[in-house]
Amino acid sequence: MSFFSRIFGVKKTSKPWEREKPLSWRENLQALKSLPRFLKLVWVTHPPMTLANSLLRVLQAGIPVTALYIGKLIIDEVVLLASHTGGDMASMWRYVAFEFALALLSALLSRAVSLMDALLGDLFSNKTSERLIAHAAKLDLPQFEDATFYDKLERARRQTTGRVVLMSQMFTQVQDMITIIFLGAGLVIFNPWLILLLVLAVIPAFLSETYFNQRSYSLARNWTPERRELDYLRYIGASDETAKEMKIFGLADFIRTSFAKLADKYYRANKALAIKRAIWGFVFNGLGDIGYYAAYIVIIFQTIGVPIEVFGITIFSGSDQLTIGDLTFLAGSFSRLRGLLRGILSRFSSIAQNALYLQDLFDFFEMEPKITSTPEALPFPKKIKQGFTFENVTFKYPKTDAYVLKDLSFHLHAGEKLALVGENGAGKTTLVKLLARLYDPDEGRILLDGRDIKEYDLTAYRAAIGVIFQDFVRFHLSASENIAVGRIEAKEDVPRIEEAASLSLADSVISQLPDGLQQRLGRRFNQGVELSGGQWQKIALARAYMRDASLLILDEPTAALDARAEYEVFQRFAELTAGKSAVLISHRFSTVRMADRILVLEGGKRLEMGTHEELHALRGRYAELFELQAEGYR
Repeated sequence: MSFFSRIFGVKKTSKPWEREKPLSWRENLQALKSLPRFLKLVWVTHPPMTLANSLLRVLQAGIPVTALYIGKLIIDEVVLLASHTGGDMASMWRYVAFEFALALLSALLSRAVSLMDALLGDLFSNKTSERLIAHAAKLDLPQFEDATFYDKLERARRQTTGRVVLMSQMFTQVQDMITIIFLGAGLVIFNPWLILLLVLAVIPAFLSETYFNQRSYSLARNWTPERRELDYLRYIGASDETAKEMKIFGLADFIRTSFAKLADKYYRANKALAIKRAIWGFVFNGLGDIGYYAAYIVIIFQTIGVPIEVFGITIFSGSDQLTIGDLTFLAGSFSRLRGLLRGILSRFSSIAQNALYLQDLFDFFEMEPKITSTPEALPFPKKIKQGFTFENVTFKYPKTDAYVLKDLSFHLHAGEKLALVGENGAGKTTLVKLLARLYDPDEGRILLDGRDIKEYDLTAYRAAIGVIFQDFVRFHLSASENIAVGRIEAKEDVPRIEEAASLSLADSVISQLPDGLQQRLGRRFNQGVELSGGQWQKIALARAYMRDASLLILDEPTAALDARAEYEVFQRFAELTAGKSAVLISHRFSTVRMADRILVLEGGKRLEMGTHEELHALRGRYAELFELQAEGYR
């Protein structure tokens, strides 16, 4: 147990709401290494505005000591005039006018700095968010399916806006340091001992704040999974996507209770820390007040000419008596210095804590995808000649022991339409994810025209493949943008979008929308229109037709369509894919039998493969499943 853990009464515990582990001083100092990198990001965001902000703060830093000194001169003149022992009325009014001008300048600079901070902060937040989105797009699908990754992503998201405060803190820190240099010079001239008393007045409170800032960071970091769960419970408890199930199944109390239990644990952790912080903060701030008033007494004794000795050391001999103006200047300087030093030391602790959070952002940016193109990557062939070949492909998802595919081998000929059949969990969707190179096999390889697909340029490879998954995203964008997602660079190509909508039968959906292609879909935003499952599926299918793809993959593309619509969709699908390769997954055998060949999967392995007629005659699993489904229509 550390020294401060013993002082503040923090003990080791196995309770989940008290599991925050304080960070060491070394970890805090290491976190500060992120600050130069952070400042570089701020500078790159807008160099002229960053420079202007810095210059304005330098000017503002010199105002306090100037104002205090002018105040001293005014008081000295007033004392002389009041005692009729001298003084100059004209000089006094010049000092007052100058002090007034300083006040106006200070107000102007303060407003200008606040404006610069706000504008630069918004730009930084926007630029960082753009970079985060761009970097997330480069990462692999397995990374998005990992809880640890999501914790990093969640913390990184928070940094895009939260670090604006850090930027302002760092600029303010430098400004206050410059002010301290000016004010400290005045104290040293009059009495160097005041500096020692000043340090003793602020160190205790600084140590207390630093310790509790470390614990606050540790608590927030260790509770990232629970905070994500709280956000999720808050979302599903009041969402249009979950409203039906919430009402039908009466889930409100369950969700509310689950949220309340977890929120209460987090509240208790924060409460315990906040109480200790308040108590010890009061104690150490009290010690600081003692140091301040000791210095104040020294200044008073110097003003009235009383000698001061402490432990035999002469602090003031009684000579060089101070004026009332000097008393005001020194008392004001000491008070201002105390506040500035306390602010700097406390802000240092906060900056160190924020730098720890900042490290989360840089850690995220340093994550690299494993599925990438090689330097000698091949361009995607203009025309597929041989097709795709799976050679003993074995795959299991990260952090799982069960293999989804095992020693799978088959060939998809160029221009062939292949249907995948199998019960849930057979590996059908996993197979097409591997084919689209969203994952790489653990063993074996996938070939395109005799070359491993890893040898092809990744961007070009994926651009040549059109995939619509059964869990397609319902973007709360316009109908036009929802379709253009399939080839987003063609989002302004209205004829192409209209053609894709016609091929997928989505044109009948769009014709019923108040604003046609410009109608926003979904209920998340004002004026949005929600679609039925079948209507959304037609919109999603149109995305596949937006691509001039060499390989089309449709994973349960018609599950929400009626029989007639499904038949029309696949008639058009057959026309569109003439001469192209295609893979489709469907549980409807009326759709499956339209394929050239059918691959039956079971337990991640190839069980049967052939045409509908061949597999039906084989009287194996395909025939069994076909008959079971056909029986339901008799």
